[in-house]
Amino acid sequence: MDFNVKRLAADAGTLFSRAVQFTEEKFGQAEKTELDAHLENLLTRAECTKQWTEKILKQTEVLLQPNPNVRIEEFFYEKLDKKAPTRMNNHELLGQSMIDSGNDSGPGTAYGNALIKCGETEKQIGGAEREFIQSSAINFLTPFRNFLEGDFKTILKERKLLQNKRLDLDAAKTKLKKAKMADARALAEQDLKMTQSEFDRQAEITRLLLEGISSTHAHHLRCLNDFVEAQMTYYAQCYQYMVDLQKQLGNFPSAFSSNNNQSTASGGASVSVPILPLSAPLPSTTGNASSGFTELQNFSGSRKARVLYDYDAAGSNELSLLADEVIMVSSVPGMDSDWLMGERGTQKGKVPITYLELLN
Repeated sequence: MDFNVKRLAADAGTLFSRAVQFTEEKFGQAEKTELDAHLENLLTRAECTKQWTEKILKQTEVLLQPNPNVRIEEFFYEKLDKKAPTRMNNHELLGQSMIDSGNDSGPGTAYGNALIKCGETEKQIGGAEREFIQSSAINFLTPFRNFLEGDFKTILKERKLLQNKRLDLDAAKTKLKKAKMADARALAEQDLKMTQSEFDRQAEITRLLLEGISSTHAHHLRCLNDFVEAQMTYYAQCYQYMVDLQKQLGNFPSAFSSNNNQSTASGGASVSVPILPLSAPLPSTTGNASSGFTELQNFSGSRKARVLYDYDAAGSNELSLLADEVIMVSSVPGMDSDWLMGERGTQKGKVPITYLELLN
């Protein structure tokens, strides 16, 4: 019991001397031991790392989940150590709406079928987005959050302890200056020696922890690479899904594939619409080139044509093309005006005229 009382009294005395020292420093009435420049730089670097990690973490969370209400809900579920309820994301909701609309319009119609195919693609993109978010949360957000809630909190704890040891050291120096009697000076010198040793020891501990920030940067660099790779995979998947969808839509009637208000052939026959590469300029179909195609379509016979762009056949009745190759083309009665029959050796199939240049 007496020991506990003495311990509490000693702790109270230490806290009081620290408070006095801190107050006198603020009013410029006491000297302050400065940390060495290297340690100060390490402290500054750690604080900058913490601030930018917080900002990057916050903005990444906004990127992965733009809805603030959902982010708050997920935060509470995480703190309660419970699994958040699974909900459809925006792409999946859009996809399901398109599929339902397509089924209601009639999957046998061109518009209904197109809606269903678009909806299925949107749901695929939604699934890819879900995988991207999960991968980013595990490989990017979690390490950043662990640093803030683990390593940096340890640094803060040791830095605060270093500050207290520094106040104890400066209080001991002040006490020694004020000591007049020999016995008092001896006790003050002994106290100063002890506080100096404790301060040096704590400074070394803090320095070692702060130098570990370099390892943190290296770890975060690996996490950043994982995040970029996850983004690359996600966007590549989305691009491929849309390319495949574009090819599928190219097989629908031109009346449903274009908004150009041009009259279409009657009879309801299904014809393919050629899909130009995104980076390719539209070939000119005016002047001599246009008249050449018209002449070829009005009369029998065949002519040589140079292929302007690569073309992937969308069906078994079409012929795939390679840019700059030369093929034979001819007109077939009843074929849509946008297409000709192409021949390459023993291979034969429909080809879009917008990909061709007739040769003399």
